[in-house]
Amino acid sequence: MLLSFGFIYKHGSRETMRSRTRFVADDRGIEGLPIRLIIALVVGVASLAIMMSMLGGIGTIAETEVDVEVDPTTIDAGSESNVDLTVIGDDGNTVQDATVIVSSEEATLDSAVKGETDADGSVSLDLEPELRQGQRTGSLHVDVVPPADTDYVNEQANNEIVVIED
Repeated sequence: MLLSFGFIYKHGSRETMRSRTRFVADDRGIEGLPIRLIIALVVGVASLAIMMSMLGGIGTIAETEVDVEVDPTTIDAGSESNVDLTVIGDDGNTVQDATVIVSSEEATLDSAVKGETDADGSVSLDLEPELRQGQRTGSLHVDVVPPADTDYVNEQANNEIVVIED
């Protein structure tokens, strides 16, 4: 006996010949197969996308985010203030040779001010911010460009400098 396609065939019997003839002559195809293939394809592509996104994150394990500590955190509008900025990584280490850029946001500066951190990760910048008429508070945007030859990145927002009316 031979078990094939869910039928039991006996070699050489009339039943076998009749079953084969019916199978060959059947032109209906397999109902539901195309939709099953599409569903399997969609599920497979979605699974592959999830796996690739997981693998894509592996290369970023060594990256360390930087942030800026500002002293003082608030300064007066209309007067020159010396602000000390220290660039620190998530690992707690200070970052040497990072470029710190302070630019206008809600408070304004004549132009962006920049400086490079020293061996202690600090830089002092002289700022003279202004507020618009009727404005009581504002902020200055602080951006950090980490040194190119390190694993430091600056992808998240940094602390801001708050400017108050004097």
